[in-house]
Amino acid sequence: MVENNMATNEEKKSLSFVEQFVKEDLEAGKNGGRLQTRFPPEPNGYIHIGHAKAICMDFGAAEKFGGTCNLRFDDTNPTKENTEYVENIMSDIKWLGFHWENVYYASDYFQHLWDFAVWLIKKGLAYVDEQTSEQIAEQKGTPTQPGRPSPFRDRPVEENLRLFNQMNTPEAVEGSMVLRAKLDMANPNMHFRDPIIYRIIQIPHHRTGTKWHCYPMYDFAHGQSDYFEGVTHSICTLEFVPHRPLYDKFVDLLREFISEQKAEGKAGDFNPDIVADSYDGTRQIEFNRLNLTYTVMSKRKLKALVDEQLVNGWDDPRMPTVCGMRRRGYSSQSIRNFIDSIGYTKFDALNDYALLEASVRDDLNRKATRVSAVLDPIRLVLTNYPEGQTEQMVAVNNPECEADGTHTITFSRELWIERDDFMEVAEKKFQRLAPGKEVRLKNAYIIKCDENHPCDKDSEGRVTTVYATYDPETRSGLPGADRKIKGKTLHWVNCQDAVKAEVRLYDRLFSIENPGADERDFRELLNPDSLRVLDNCYVEPFLKEKQAGDFLQFQRIGYFTPDLDSTPDRLVFNKTVGLKDTWKK
Repeated sequence: MVENNMATNEEKKSLSFVEQFVKEDLEAGKNGGRLQTRFPPEPNGYIHIGHAKAICMDFGAAEKFGGTCNLRFDDTNPTKENTEYVENIMSDIKWLGFHWENVYYASDYFQHLWDFAVWLIKKGLAYVDEQTSEQIAEQKGTPTQPGRPSPFRDRPVEENLRLFNQMNTPEAVEGSMVLRAKLDMANPNMHFRDPIIYRIIQIPHHRTGTKWHCYPMYDFAHGQSDYFEGVTHSICTLEFVPHRPLYDKFVDLLREFISEQKAEGKAGDFNPDIVADSYDGTRQIEFNRLNLTYTVMSKRKLKALVDEQLVNGWDDPRMPTVCGMRRRGYSSQSIRNFIDSIGYTKFDALNDYALLEASVRDDLNRKATRVSAVLDPIRLVLTNYPEGQTEQMVAVNNPECEADGTHTITFSRELWIERDDFMEVAEKKFQRLAPGKEVRLKNAYIIKCDENHPCDKDSEGRVTTVYATYDPETRSGLPGADRKIKGKTLHWVNCQDAVKAEVRLYDRLFSIENPGADERDFRELLNPDSLRVLDNCYVEPFLKEKQAGDFLQFQRIGYFTPDLDSTPDRLVFNKTVGLKDTWKK
């Protein structure tokens, strides 16, 4: 018995509090032991890593407990929504490695919601209000003061029905009327103070076209859509806690309406077959949002960055969007690992971006192909190496995975090395190339910098060429090649066949740690050095085969990936993350 209890306790520790609630409901036989979740994005922008946290829970819980997860687009506001967003959201979910059971839209239920609203009017539970939005906001009161009733609150039912129908005509003027639920203007929960449930929008909908001119509000459509689909667990973020009582209230009224419809033999037209008689309803569970340092998660702000061309689109590698992270070279598994590591709680927190980068670094270390690239090149001439001679050196693709094999890189008399790897007047601790010092060239030989004539310079005193000699007895893999030296091992590429490339170095999008909490305009907080473009880089020719989405490690520099702009004739690489966390330093 003790052993069983210990096993149960260990299992609970491995589950998040959300998953524990789900497990308890299943064990209690709620909803006939059925589990159905959903991910319900509004298609008004691209999803970001905050949404990815919800995706991991919505889909992950369904997978873990043998349930299903549907994708539902809450498309109730045609002013902001379009099919581009729908398609990209679906693409990003697939890339993260999840699969939905069904795809639904809130717009599938527009007629059902309309009929429900008409029923509310007939029951005296909804009325058309002709006040301005400012007047409605003012008469709602404050959290400590009750609201005042609208002058239109006690309109006759027939007049409300006539005006509600008028709201759904091409002639209706936006903002002239709204439909409000008649609930409780003194309720301490502000959401209960006669919430607006319908408003006029004279913009064609991306799915229904011009059929509707009056659209349900999110709070009115969201819970009902869950009910229509038979959702058992609504898993959402903490800002929905105060919305939960209203969610439950509307669902309770919906149940009453459906009951009447069944009694009148009309329920078949209204209530989809998805909802079984054994359906107990939806349990809402809230968890903390994902917030990251040096970025913002507000869709409004992210859209402004895109629209004002402060970034290069939704998939700009500096953006916290899933497609931006994919373009930057993040792996889907690294994002999922990061979300796993920070967990789900009831308390909002600001997560350090460095934690995400550590997760990316850890995953890419196992996946990335090791290659040579020189970002700030100077020429290295090996004066005792035969002119015209070349050798093929073997390079291991990934020391973490032997199955990834090897490739060859050409070695010759003239090579490109990094400018930072040479110093004409070096400190004692400098272990790279300097007059009289030895270093090893990766996969090649030990070389020694010339003491008498170590380098050439241009007219501005900038080093252009470094001179050294090689030790032919020290070729990597040969007997004697393990001769010990104090110098480091340097990477290089061959001047004869090196391919020129553009490299884009990305940094934090914002210059302060928590831009979302700063009172200044977020545009003023952007990091002016968030993108630096190097256009005189050289890479080994092996990289011409690589495509966007391939994971690469530029040895001694960091992790990179080919950009979507890259072509065989113009290679472009994005820096994903450095080999070490150097930000705080």
